[in-house]
Amino acid sequence: MTGDTAKNDGLVLAVAGLTLWVAGEKRIANLNFSVNAGERVCLLGASGCGKSLTAKSIIGTLPAGVKISGSIRVNGVEVCGQPPVMRSHAGRVATVFQDSSTALNPLMTLGKQLRLALPGASQDHLAAMLASVGLADIPRFAARYPAELSGGQRQRLCIALAMQSSSSLLIADEPTTALDVLTQQRVLDVLRHACDDQKPDRALLFITHDVAVAAQLCQHALVMENGQLVESASMVQLLQHPQHPYTQRLVHAAKRAALPCSVAV
Repeated sequence: MTGDTAKNDGLVLAVAGLTLWVAGEKRIANLNFSVNAGERVCLLGASGCGKSLTAKSIIGTLPAGVKISGSIRVNGVEVCGQPPVMRSHAGRVATVFQDSSTALNPLMTLGKQLRLALPGASQDHLAAMLASVGLADIPRFAARYPAELSGGQRQRLCIALAMQSSSSLLIADEPTTALDVLTQQRVLDVLRHACDDQKPDRALLFITHDVAVAAQLCQHALVMENGQLVESASMVQLLQHPQHPYTQRLVHAAKRAALPCSVAV
């Protein structure tokens, strides 16, 4: 278990001894952590620390040539090294990627993409889904193409589609990185609502380099440095009493960035 923040004791994700080599270089070393049903957990660290590789390992979308060892269990199903199409239903993971523009087909209308993704959904269901992420008031939504939406609107649509999955684990890989502050806040609110209100037993693993963003959404933090897990703590404890020197630097930098700028006169 990651901590005392679980809403129940159902284990959704268990990672044990995860090790990855890319072009012969060890990029992740003996990673161990777990996520319970209902938890919102962030995997936190600077670019290149291995957090997105970890996410791809869990999702099953590692690039070709990556060597992997260890264990990844989703709902008790061993999925280490398996792409999504080879997994049983219980071992699949709902995903929101960083770049929403590549997650949607740029040559197909949004209405057609929704019908293909959710073939049995009624118009009322689709309308309710769009309303849940604040997209119901866009004129002629179904006839639009992805490029006609803003980045935040596309990302909220991707979240809405991911939430239609019956998977008990949602991974969001840097979903707010390319967004402005106000749009970022809207996307975080949608994620929180999707996990807490729409399906409270669903676990969220949120990948980010931004301590401030993680603090708004997550209850527990896992901190990675150079492919290793260096700290695991509740978000409150992490912000108030970071233990590892690397975590201390991350938190200190985040707090400095939050201070108002002083202007010399």
